[in-house]
Amino acid sequence: MKDNIVRIYEIGGNPTYDLAAEELKKYIQLIDENSKVVIEFKGEYDSSLKGIWMGLFGNIFSKPPILVENKDLDDAFYIDMNATEGIISASNSRALLMAVYKYLQGAGCRFIRPGSQGEYIPNLSIEDIVVKVEEKASYRFRGICIEGTVSYENVYDVIEWCPKVGFNSYFIQFKDAYTFFEKWYKGEYNPLKKGREFTLEESKVLTGKLKKEIKRRGLLYHGVGHGWTCEPFGISALPSEQKTFDVPDNMKGYLAELDGEREFFNGIPVNTNLCYSNKEVRNIIINSIIDYLDKEKDIDYLHLWLADGMNNHCECEECKKLLPSDYYVMLLNELDEALKHKNIQTKIVFLIYVDLLWKPIKEKIKNPDRFIMMFAPITREFKDSFKANQDSVELSPYNRNKLKYPKSIKENVAFLKTWKDYFKGDSFDFDYHLVWEHYYDPGYYRIAKIMYEDVVNLKDIGLNGMISCQMQRAFLPTALVNYTMAKALWNREITFEEICNEYYNAAFGKNAETIKNYLKELSQTFDSDYVKGEKGEIDEAAASRFKQAIDLIHLNMEFIDGNSETNDGRNLSYSYLKIHGKIAEYYCSMLLYRAEGNRDKKLEEWNKLKKFLYQEEDYIQKVFDVNQFISTVNGALKLDK
Repeated sequence: MKDNIVRIYEIGGNPTYDLAAEELKKYIQLIDENSKVVIEFKGEYDSSLKGIWMGLFGNIFSKPPILVENKDLDDAFYIDMNATEGIISASNSRALLMAVYKYLQGAGCRFIRPGSQGEYIPNLSIEDIVVKVEEKASYRFRGICIEGTVSYENVYDVIEWCPKVGFNSYFIQFKDAYTFFEKWYKGEYNPLKKGREFTLEESKVLTGKLKKEIKRRGLLYHGVGHGWTCEPFGISALPSEQKTFDVPDNMKGYLAELDGEREFFNGIPVNTNLCYSNKEVRNIIINSIIDYLDKEKDIDYLHLWLADGMNNHCECEECKKLLPSDYYVMLLNELDEALKHKNIQTKIVFLIYVDLLWKPIKEKIKNPDRFIMMFAPITREFKDSFKANQDSVELSPYNRNKLKYPKSIKENVAFLKTWKDYFKGDSFDFDYHLVWEHYYDPGYYRIAKIMYEDVVNLKDIGLNGMISCQMQRAFLPTALVNYTMAKALWNREITFEEICNEYYNAAFGKNAETIKNYLKELSQTFDSDYVKGEKGEIDEAAASRFKQAIDLIHLNMEFIDGNSETNDGRNLSYSYLKIHGKIAEYYCSMLLYRAEGNRDKKLEEWNKLKKFLYQEEDYIQKVFDVNQFISTVNGALKLDK
């Protein structure tokens, strides 16, 4: 068969442009093995040249086909492709890369989960591909934040996947990702694996490589968050380095005073708040941030968080005069002035979190354009989703170090509303669907639906998107939760059913409906409240549900064994589903025996589950965080005690 020459004309140029053109070339040649793709660089658009023209709106159109508020931050694209001719254009270089992936999706490609083995690529003639799309993202903030036990490759795969499904941001917590890498490379949690030494120096190299991958894709880079309350004072923020700390003499007066003492809170510096009424404390933090930003030029959004602890704010006479949020805003305003003096334009993210849910009573943010507000409802429940215009809620008054934090969605949103009335700048949700909750839903369907409803309703509660603080490996049995988040953040008009149908068809082909119904029923049958410790240990109704779940797993594993597709790129999805079936069976058996009060059988099944996970970890490493699953379930149920 004669080769089909496809010409890509790239206008402009930077690493993200170049990557977009190379990705288009790669996938066209995978879709149509008879095509030969050539990339040419052009200075301007010339409609007389037939081929695929790639460039920003301003490179191709006299007037943008889609209007956006901020072309650097807001993603939109225009695609008009017929066979080997047409236009792929976007508002910025990041959106241009996303436009390429959107074109490929129009051709039938699907990016089912991170990594090359998570792709479905059809075999077609490019002459048969027609794609016409005009879209802009529903939300500005659409990202993933590192958590969990990870290798470099795990994080790289997620970053590489982000623009394929519509995410535009990636967040590396701390100045360095050491605390997340260390758990994996040392491997101390798995008795069947031999870990290795992992140093901070190696972690810095790996983190630096990841930052380059983030910027290569034009993704917005969020950084740090944790550590500003200890690292400016010469104390490491990395949990694994916090063995036993004596408070240095020169820092003693800077720590929060609790019960008349100034010590590290529970011995952990990163969880220790400071005496924020002390101007010297604020100056030390500000000078540290300035020094950091002088060296780190690639950060788009620097997060300035207080200590990662609850009910531990300073009780000295000066600090008690105002709320912690007042002193926090004081710090933000002083930082803004210092940044202006240095002509540093970096945006600063401040958070509404635990004690900071109570808005300031005196201080005002002087330059809202500098700041982004981040709503972090870490104590929320996942039984309900965000909703606007609910009945009014009487919020509890601030009671220093004796606070009870809100669990209900209604109360959390009510706290947000007080801040929205206070701060009129841009804001987003920083949420935790995939930190713990997915381990209480083995079908991933229930939490995916909550994720969908939360994302769709963000605009109604005044938020401009979400960054998901999450395990990087949350794709077993499927990647439905992440996929749902990405699709709904891009287009809040899409329905949950449309997302499910697209995802399950891509992952499982002809058996999509059966597998969707199986995982949906598994989510509905499984008693997540019981696993979270919200019921008594002996519970006849919970035991009955876990027995039903086991029967459901057996029935569907028989079907899957006899109906797996193995010849169209979907075989790995089925293979993972079979492994998941064994995990879910052990999990439900352990819970069944626990609910029946059979302690010996409970421990036997728990040990079987752990052994199976340890044995299979290499196979499921890319999709499931064994360490975090075991520690989460054990933490909820105290199984090893």
